[in-house]
Amino acid sequence: MSQVGSAPAPMVTSHEDAKKAYADFEKKVKRTIYIDHLSPQVTSSVLKAALAQCANVVDVEFIVNYTIPYDIPSAALVELDDEIQAKAALDLMNDFPFIIGGMPRPVRATCAKPDMFRERPPRPDIKKEFRWVKQEDGTEYEGMKKLRILAKRQEAENMALIKNQLEEEKELAKQQQELLDGNYKKYDMLENVVQNGNMKSLAQHYGRLVDVLISYFEEEKIKGRNPQRSTAMLNNPADQEHVWLVPSQPCLINSHT
Repeated sequence: MSQVGSAPAPMVTSHEDAKKAYADFEKKVKRTIYIDHLSPQVTSSVLKAALAQCANVVDVEFIVNYTIPYDIPSAALVELDDEIQAKAALDLMNDFPFIIGGMPRPVRATCAKPDMFRERPPRPDIKKEFRWVKQEDGTEYEGMKKLRILAKRQEAENMALIKNQLEEEKELAKQQQELLDGNYKKYDMLENVVQNGNMKSLAQHYGRLVDVLISYFEEEKIKGRNPQRSTAMLNNPADQEHVWLVPSQPCLINSHT
C-alpha cells in the first residue's frame, strides 16, 4: 500500500548555489559606483556625508594600491541602496565639479565593474586553471620575463608620480586653508560690524559722501565744466588738478601743483 504525501523539495545543488551567489553579486555591482582621485584624508564617514544629498551609502570599500609603501585610499567602491541612487550619484559627480573632503581637484566617478571587487564569487560555468611557467617552456617563459621587467619599471614610475601628487596635494591644501581662513575673517568682521552698530554709522557716513559728489557734479555743470573730466581726476594721480576726499570732513578741495 502506497502512502500519499507531499513531494519532497528538490535538493539545491552547489551549481545552483553558485549561480544564485553570482546573480546577487551582479545586483550589488549595479548599485555600486567607483570613485577615484580621492584625498588620503577621506574616510568612510566623509564619503557618506558627501553623498547624503542624493544617496544612502550602504558600504564603502577602499581599493588598496599594493604597489606602493603608502596606505593611500585614492579610490573606493561605494555601495548604495539601489541602481537609481547610483545613477543619481554618478550624474551629480559628472555634471558638476564634485570635491570631497577638501580635495582641491574634483573626483571622478564611474559604474563599478566585477573585476574591481577584491572579494567576488567565482563565475559559474567558467573553469580556470593556473600553472607555473618554467624556463623550459620557451616562448611563454620569455614573455613572462619581459612582463616582470615591465612591471618593475612601471612600479618605479608610479612611485615618482605618487610622491609628486602628495607634494601637490599638501601645497594645494595649504592654499585652500589660507583662503578659507581669509573668508572666515571677512565674515567675522562683517558680523562684528553689524552687531556693534558700526554698520549704521558707515551707512550714514558714505551717504553724506554721495550727497557731496552729487552737489559737486551739479556745480561743475553750472560752471560749464565736464563732470566726467573731473571724475577722471580722482583716478589719475599724475593729472595737474587733484581732487581730494576727506572722509572725516566730507568736502572737496581743488589744489594746483
